[in-house]
Amino acid sequence: MSELPIPEIYVQPGESHLSIEPVIFRTVLGSCVGVTFLIPRLGIGAICHPMLPRYPEKQVPGMTIATGRRYVDFTIRDLARQFDQAGAHRSEVQVKLFGGGDVLKVIGESSRPTVGKLNCEAALRILAEERFNVIASSLGGACGLSIQFHTGTGEVLLKRLG
Repeated sequence: MSELPIPEIYVQPGESHLSIEPVIFRTVLGSCVGVTFLIPRLGIGAICHPMLPRYPEKQVPGMTIATGRRYVDFTIRDLARQFDQAGAHRSEVQVKLFGGGDVLKVIGESSRPTVGKLNCEAALRILAEERFNVIASSLGGACGLSIQFHTGTGEVLLKRLG
């Protein structure tokens, strides 16, 4: 009997996905961060690909949950709530964090942090506030990354671009 192929899902910037079946999530990261979550006991795998560090303080008309997933703080907390509802304990969630590169050329000297750096800082801070432990990461740098996350095994394959 032949095994069925594992479905593959391409994760666009500003999206997050959660699966209770084995899938392969693929995405390409520049200044965005990609956060993978695996809960082996529950067979849950998730990924988020937020683009900006912080959800706007003032509610913007037309903001939806889908819009909120563009932001590091919102999407990590949204997934945390979903894990809580599924009965997961934060200590069992395996978290891996990628991206946040400085892929855009900055003209002149600037003391302002880049979007990539701000995304990395926000992800690390929110994951710590939500009591998640990051078990692996590849952050920063000057090139983009392609990642492939297999939710059945927890393996993340990383390829540096450029």
